[in-house]
Amino acid sequence: MHYIERMILQEESIHRVLSQTLLAGRLAPGTQLVETRLAAVFGVTRERVRKVLHRLGHERLLDVVPNRGCFVSNPTLAQAREIYDARRIVEGGIVGWLAGRIGIDQIAALRAHAEREHAALHAGDRAQSIRLSGEFHMLLAGFTDSAFVMRELQELVSRTSMLVAFFEPAASSECACEEHDEILLALQNGDAARAVKAMHVHLSLIETRLRPRVGGVVASDAEAEIARAWTAAQGNSETA
Repeated sequence: MHYIERMILQEESIHRVLSQTLLAGRLAPGTQLVETRLAAVFGVTRERVRKVLHRLGHERLLDVVPNRGCFVSNPTLAQAREIYDARRIVEGGIVGWLAGRIGIDQIAALRAHAEREHAALHAGDRAQSIRLSGEFHMLLAGFTDSAFVMRELQELVSRTSMLVAFFEPAASSECACEEHDEILLALQNGDAARAVKAMHVHLSLIETRLRPRVGGVVASDAEAEIARAWTAAQGNSETA
């Protein structure tokens, strides 16, 4: 394997470990992630760590503050109403447009994705459940073949990922899977009104499930938590 290929694979591995740790809610909101310390954890240069951190910033999992550094996103419940209002407007339009237009192959892709969501739920993989839930919505946006719709929804989904990670009880993931199944069924039947209603209900229920954390499990030492996740990931790749 060429050097550049190894570098890309390692960056993807670092991104995966950091995003999973963030989406699992293991790091306290507002915690600074220091490039030099993370470079030591991952055994890479600061430049490579910086590249991954800025990618996570673009994905709204981190807040990148010029001349200060990168911090774990610190969303507030006060932001949720505005964000979910926007998602209901955009995504109600998406599924309403798709109903009657969506193809057999696209339905099959959604069904396969739903199966992966259920598998992550049963495996107790919180971070994977959140990531797959967001991807379900992005799949729908992708079926519109509109780059503008994709770009707008990506912004909204990214902003809600950390809201869900910090404020939605883990047990609620099962409800989200069932709600996705209802949206899929409406699209499969070509029922636009039912699809729009199912999407609005789903997003509204997510919003109502968001609750302030009481005694949530977050790491007091971010680098130690990330190092444990990295070691586990390396062990899994060796046994795969």
